Amino acid sequence: MKKLYVAIFLLLICTVGKAQTNFNQDQLGAWYMYFFTKKFQNSQFGIQGDYQYRSWNLGSDKEQLLLRTGLTYTPKNAVITFTAGYAFISSGAFGEDDLNTAENRIYQEALFPQKIGGRFFLTHRLRFEQRWVENQDFRTRYRYNLFLNVPLNKTKLEKNALYLALYNEIFINGQKEIGDGRSVQFFDRNRTYLGLGYGLQNNLRVQSGWMKQTTNEWAKGQLQFSLHHNF
Repeated sequence: MKKLYVAIFLLLICTVGKAQTNFNQDQLGAWYMYFFTKKFQNSQFGIQGDYQYRSWNLGSDKEQLLLRTGLTYTPKNAVITFTAGYAFISSGAFGEDDLNTAENRIYQEALFPQKIGGRFFLTHRLRFEQRWVENQDFRTRYRYNLFLNVPLNKTKLEKNALYLALYNEIFINGQKEIGDGRSVQFFDRNRTYLGLGYGLQNNLRVQSGWMKQTTNEWAKGQLQFSLHHNF
């Protein structure tokens, strides 16, 4: 199973290399991500967050740098987790342009898992964002993400587990007007992902896959490489 995972990982790298030949906005990009969660000892509170570097290509042309951290609360005798947090996002322009746009964001979310049968691990995430984007009016956005993890050689997401990872997330803007006579549509974007993951430890997983992001103006494929840490 380890050899299979390595082979798929190398295949994805080769795909990126081929995509670099014709450099345009539709070429394959790459996202590098670290996700973490931690529950405080003898407490219903904890922290979670993610740090991401997103590139228009394999890594030299910055699309976004995203830094996000939140305080979590899990009620007693419940599986749902609530989070309130803050994110800073620096977005770069495509190509050789050095233009960067800064965004400050606060968010609230609800996360609740669901298990179907012996191997299907679903997670629902509802997120509400309040956004202060440089040179735009105050904005809000609603997001819903459905995750599905399916262990292939075990029944749990634990050490040495190889698993299939899928998700779909839809983004809806809270308003159309963004200032200076500019407007956006209520539909913001959709992300669909398919990947493979592997449990390095019971609390540490590595994952890689392909995501298709679709907006009103363009659709783009992205490779995703992520580390998921629960400590």
